[in-house]
Amino acid sequence: MKIYIANLGIQNHLWPTCLERSTIALFEDVRLRPFWERRDREGYIAVAKTLGTVAQTAGRWFNLPEIILGTAGDIWIHRDGDYLWWTVSKAEPATTTLEPWNDPTGKTSEIYITHKPVEPWSNRDRKGNRILWKEIHPTARWFLTTEATVQSVATHPDYALALINGDSLAQWHSQPRWEAARQKSGKGQVTNYDPIAKSAWQMAYTAMQTTAYANGQDVTRTLKNKDMMFSSQPELEEHIKDLAKQQQNLCAITSLQLQFMGVETDPEMLCSLDRIESSGHYERGNLQLVCRFINRWKSDSDNDEFRRLIKVLQTSGLT
Repeated sequence: MKIYIANLGIQNHLWPTCLERSTIALFEDVRLRPFWERRDREGYIAVAKTLGTVAQTAGRWFNLPEIILGTAGDIWIHRDGDYLWWTVSKAEPATTTLEPWNDPTGKTSEIYITHKPVEPWSNRDRKGNRILWKEIHPTARWFLTTEATVQSVATHPDYALALINGDSLAQWHSQPRWEAARQKSGKGQVTNYDPIAKSAWQMAYTAMQTTAYANGQDVTRTLKNKDMMFSSQPELEEHIKDLAKQQQNLCAITSLQLQFMGVETDPEMLCSLDRIESSGHYERGNLQLVCRFINRWKSDSDNDEFRRLIKVLQTSGLT
């Protein structure tokens, strides 16, 4: 059994239908689906990039139909307003239809929609208690929602299951990091505390200091020239926040859920700013967000070669 977080259609457009029909659903662009049907991943990503999507996100999109079509007996979670909803996918086949669509860009008038049957959606745990969003611990809110269309719950899936079962959550809430996050968020309510903004500030500050240090050294050994191509720290901070949004808060190399300062449960999963080509500068097009341990592992390795090795690890059966 797997646990997934889902956004249902563009801006959750399909949620009312999914709630009524007891389904999970997926939008597919008519310009991209032919490539998926041919299992042409490279062609799919190439076209998606022309539509304004970064390669990493397009690669995840390519995998979504298989997840939706193949899910059975998995838990699916969705937030709508004040409540957290959940369901369990059925083994019944999915249906895909071509339907009219008013694309805001005006570039397409039709879209494919896939519906997969699930058990009736519920906003109560298995003991009958309402699952209110405001009552969920602030740390848990970060891994129980996603900017992505679909995201597997890799961080604390046992917590998500306990929440749905109505079991005690004390073993998590009593941990020092969780308690610190609760206190910082104002007894559970996330208001003016923004972990992404705080992380962006820290990463931008570190990058600014790094370039100043690397380019100001008068030493005999060779240092890489790490030029800062952003005019100010605030400009870099905004770019980092844009990257987080583009990457849907996922690691650019592993697709693991990134964690942010103040609500992290594992410091190795904290968001880290990485230069794609280590010989390049801090500039647009050469930056990506990865998990802290990935940045440490990658070091100054070739980006494509490092991705290849990570893929070998992911497909080896050892993970």
